[in-house]
Amino acid sequence: MKYLWITLVAVVLLLAGVFYYRYYFVFGEGVKSGVLNYAVKKGNIFKTYEGKLIQQGFGANPRTGNLTSYEFEFSVDDEAVFKQLEINNGKTFDLHYKEYHGVLPWRGNTTYVVDKIVNMK
Repeated sequence: MKYLWITLVAVVLLLAGVFYYRYYFVFGEGVKSGVLNYAVKKGNIFKTYEGKLIQQGFGANPRTGNLTSYEFEFSVDDEAVFKQLEINNGKTFDLHYKEYHGVLPWRGNTTYVVDKIVNMK
């Protein structure tokens, strides 16, 4: 009986550790810059804040000189940050984000979660 409890506690702790690593451990963080394409509040059950930056840069073949755009889709966890994005749509932003391994429905639709605005032009 004693070994059953030890095994049960070990399994619960292991599952808790895996859950934490998958959904709450910050895998990476950094700053992305670009023009804000949209900022929306959406969701069926959990209403979350979502946005998209359009980043310009050179394509895979720099000899041709073609400009390409990259899309950075993100979620926002702070309503104040979302309001700032919403009223300044179309401007250039530098956004600080955290990257997680997994998506939680109440945190947003992406693994990238913006937590603050570094700069706005």
